[in-house]
Amino acid sequence: MKRLVSLWAAGAIAGGVLLSGQQIPEPRKQFGASATGAFEGWFTNQDGSRGFLVGYFNRNTQQELDIPVGPNNQIDPGGPDMGQPTHFLPGRQWGMFVVPVPKGFTPQDKFTWTLLVNGQVTTIPLRLNPDYVISPFSEIAVNNTPPVIRFEQNGPTIQGPVATLAKAPSRTASLSAPLALTLWVTDDMKYTTGTSAPLATPRPPVALTWSKYRGPGAVTFDMAKPNVEKLPPGSDNAAFSGKATTNVKFGESGDYVLHVIANDYSGDGGGGFQCCWTTGLVKVSVKP
Repeated sequence: MKRLVSLWAAGAIAGGVLLSGQQIPEPRKQFGASATGAFEGWFTNQDGSRGFLVGYFNRNTQQELDIPVGPNNQIDPGGPDMGQPTHFLPGRQWGMFVVPVPKGFTPQDKFTWTLLVNGQVTTIPLRLNPDYVISPFSEIAVNNTPPVIRFEQNGPTIQGPVATLAKAPSRTASLSAPLALTLWVTDDMKYTTGTSAPLATPRPPVALTWSKYRGPGAVTFDMAKPNVEKLPPGSDNAAFSGKATTNVKFGESGDYVLHVIANDYSGDGGGGFQCCWTTGLVKVSVKP
């Protein structure tokens, strides 16, 4: 099923966004506002397993948030840690991670993601509501599929918003030198807009965005949105092949997770449809 899914359609209608001490969310602020999870929908993988696709809305326009997993950032039952972010960028972030659906989970069962931010509690449900089945791997009407990314030139491929900590590659870095992160990407150069009309404003075939996902200290990218260099067509004969490198510095030693999202022509949130973008995670152990 294809349709527009907004934050409140995906959260409020799918079971209710519960806020402590207020009836509706407060408007966006520069600082001091709340953050809310966003249930994008659920999908079935090729192997028959299912996943909840989840993003969030940080209502602060200037305040990035760090909320460790625990009482203030928990998914239950079975949590509190189910791979959710502990670092929250300002604004609406679409489909950042996937919560696997256990076998035997029924439409009556649910997970809840609770956040306590700036003194305000929000909770969203994750349910197998039949109205929220999505197809993040293909937009059938125009046969659009998400970009394919690799963290090594000939390494394993990732396609779709399926970032999980269990499959994240590992890197080692030090405080004294930036870590270079290179990504290889291919795409079919199609797009999802609900119409076959050409794009009104030219866009790059693939746009990459790096961000901190977890970690104890500040993370600084020389280019959080690096330019994607076009490469000659590879053996897969993809319509577009590219490569991009960004350099990242860490403010403290410790264990970090970095997040990358690859959007195709359709743009953020698939242009309003739940296709077509790809996510990946990288674990980094930073030494003094």
